[in-house]
Amino acid sequence: MKKGYTSKIIFALIVAAFIGLCLYLSPITSPANSLWSLLPPVVAIGLALITKEVYSSLFLGIVTGGLLCMFSSTPISVGEEETLGHGFSAFFNAVVNEGIIKNLSDSWNVGILVFLVVLGIIVVLMNRAGGSRAYGEWAVRKIKTRRGASLATFGLGTLIFVDDYFNCLTVGSVMRPVTDSHKISRAKLAYLIDATAAPICIIAPISSWAAAVSGTVEGVNGISLFIKTIPYNMYALLTILMVILMSVLNVDYGSMRIHEQNAAKGDLFTTGENTYSASAETPVTSKGKVIDLVLPVIILITLCITGMVYTGGIFSGTSFIDAFADCDAAYGLSLGSIGALIVIVIYYMCRRVLTFNDCMSAVPDGFKQMVPAILILTFAWALKSMTGLLEAGAYVSSLVESATAIQILLPAILFVVAVGLAFATGTSWGTFGILIPIVTGVFEKELAATSVTGIIPPMVVICISACLAGAVCGDHCSPISDTTIMASTGAQCDHVNHVSTQLPYALTVAAISFVCYLIAGFVQNVFVILGTGIVLLTALMVIIHFINKRRSNA
Repeated sequence: MKKGYTSKIIFALIVAAFIGLCLYLSPITSPANSLWSLLPPVVAIGLALITKEVYSSLFLGIVTGGLLCMFSSTPISVGEEETLGHGFSAFFNAVVNEGIIKNLSDSWNVGILVFLVVLGIIVVLMNRAGGSRAYGEWAVRKIKTRRGASLATFGLGTLIFVDDYFNCLTVGSVMRPVTDSHKISRAKLAYLIDATAAPICIIAPISSWAAAVSGTVEGVNGISLFIKTIPYNMYALLTILMVILMSVLNVDYGSMRIHEQNAAKGDLFTTGENTYSASAETPVTSKGKVIDLVLPVIILITLCITGMVYTGGIFSGTSFIDAFADCDAAYGLSLGSIGALIVIVIYYMCRRVLTFNDCMSAVPDGFKQMVPAILILTFAWALKSMTGLLEAGAYVSSLVESATAIQILLPAILFVVAVGLAFATGTSWGTFGILIPIVTGVFEKELAATSVTGIIPPMVVICISACLAGAVCGDHCSPISDTTIMASTGAQCDHVNHVSTQLPYALTVAAISFVCYLIAGFVQNVFVILGTGIVLLTALMVIIHFINKRRSNA
C-alpha cells in the first residue's frame, strides 16, 4: 500500500475514533462546550498535514464547524440576543457570516491585512530598486558560512522584538537573499523566523505581547508580573537556545534534514516550486546599493514603532512603556507601514533608482505576493470563529478547573492544556486570555495578600509562565496560527512544508519544557528548573549531531 493511502487511512481512523469519543461523552445535538468543539481544528490540521494542501483543509474544517452548528438542537448564541438560527440557516450563518464576513470586517484583522499588503509592496520596491540584491551580494562577502547566515537571521529576529507579525515579515524580506545564497532551505528559514518571533516577543517587556499578557491579569501590576515570568518561560527560552545550538552544531533532523540536504543540491523548496510569485524579484536598475534596503527597513521599523506608541497615547503625555501596553498593534502597524511606504517611494524617486510609474506598478505586484497569506489567514480566522461559536475555550477551561486540586502538577497540566488549546484554536493570545484568569482564580487568596506584602508567590508566577509557554508552543505548532502563517509568508515557503518541518523541533522543546514544569511543581527554583532544561536540550542536540556525523561518514 502506498504511503499516502496509509496516512489517509490512519487519519480517517483517528477522526472516527475522535467522533466516537465525542458521541460517547455528548450527543451531536449538543456540540457547544463539549469535545465536539475541538473537531473542526482536528479535521483541518490533520488534513493539512496529510494532504499537504492547506486551503481545502482549512475550508473543510470550517464546514465541519458549520455542520456542528446546524446539528445543534439549541441555537448557538452569537450575541446577547442573537443566535445562528436552526438547520441550514445556522450552517450558512456560521460559515459565511460569522466565519468569513465578520472576520474580514473586523478592524483588527483588516489592520493586519493592510500591514501585510503594504509590506508586500515595500518588499517589491526594495527588490526592484536593487536594494535586496545589493544587500545579498554584500552579505555573501561578509557572511561566508551557513552557520553565519543562520545566526545572522536569528540576530536580526532578536532585534525586532516589538511585534511578531512585524518580526516575521521584516526578517524574511531582509534575510531571504542571504540564506538563499548559502543554500539554506526556505523551510529552515521559516523555522528560524518563527523561532525568533513569538518566543522573543513573549520575553520582551516592551512588545505587543507584554501588553496583551498584562491586560489579562487583575489585582497586580501586569507588566511587573510579566517580567517575573520571563525566567520561567521554558518553551521560549529553550527554543531560542535550540536555534543557537542548531546553527552552531549544524544539526537537523526529521523532514527538515531532507529539505536541507535538497537545498545543498540547489533545491530550496523540496516540493518543486515556489508558491509565491517571483515576477517582482528582478531589479529594474543596476544602481541599487545596500543603503536602498537598509534605510527603508530602518524607516519601516521606526515608523511602525512610532505608530504603535502613537495609538497608545504617547503624544498625549503617556509614558513609552504605558503607550506600548495600551497600543492598538494592528492600527499602529498599518499607520506606520503606510507612512513608511510614502517615505520610501519619495526616497527611491529622489535616488532616481525608480520612477513614479515603477513605484506604482509595484502596488498590484506587492498585493499579488501576499494573496496566499491573505487566503490562509482568512480561512484560519474563520476556523477560529467556529471554535469560538462552539465554546472550545469554555470546555477546556472546565477541564483545567477540575484539575486544579493537584497543585503540585498544576504547572505541567497548564502547559499541556495551553499547548492543546493554542494548537486547536491557532491563537496564543486567546489561550492565555482563557487560562490566566483561571490561574488567578485558583490563587486568589495568595494574590490578595500581595497588596500587603508586595511579593507574588513563586507558584503563581510559574503557573502563569506555564500558560504563556504552552500558548506559544501550541501557536508554534499550529498550521492555523497567524504567526506560523506569517513566518511561512516571510520566508516565501510553502505553508504546510513549514509546519511539517517545524513540528519535530517544537515537540522536542515542548517535551523538555514539560519535564521542567514537572520539576517546578516540587522545586520553585529558577536555576534548577532552567538549568535542567538547558542541560537536557544541549545533551540531546549534541547526541543528534554525533549521530548525523556518524551517518555521513558511514
